[in-house]
Amino acid sequence: MPKVLIMSDSHGLTEEVTEVKERHKHEVDAMLHCGDSELAHDSEELQDFHYAKGNCDFEPEMENDQVVTVGDVTFLVTHGHLYQIKSTLMPLSYRAEEVGAQVACFGHSHIAGAEKVNETLFINPGSLRLPRDREEPTYAILEWDSTDDVHLQFYHVNGKPMSDLKLETTLAAKE
Repeated sequence: MPKVLIMSDSHGLTEEVTEVKERHKHEVDAMLHCGDSELAHDSEELQDFHYAKGNCDFEPEMENDQVVTVGDVTFLVTHGHLYQIKSTLMPLSYRAEEVGAQVACFGHSHIAGAEKVNETLFINPGSLRLPRDREEPTYAILEWDSTDDVHLQFYHVNGKPMSDLKLETTLAAKE
């Protein structure tokens, strides 16, 4: 069963990023960071992550978007500030469609949540440092048996599952 760890908006935290990475690195197939780590692109904390450049990241080596395929699912990893995610998901939806992604992962708003719109699953893992709309700092893990059986679970930075933040859905197969 493929699994992907998703985090965002850690804003300078090093210990917490490392703890989450170490906690899950042997059980996930990929780790995604949706930007605003405020760490160097080659920092030890970001090693093993597919990383998107956020509006608080100033490393020229970082890319605004990453397209990552894990198993049979393609992910668009971005921060979201270039797609106006605080007001609409439409530009991000167009970008996901353009790159053939079934899942669009983003941060920027610091609000943990997920929703499926048409054939795209949008995931914001929240913020490890400065959550909005809730007190708990969060990250997420997505796992699937097939595109017909997808489970998304959010976690507190300490590793405890957030019982009120989870999603069961399906994904459209790539064409």
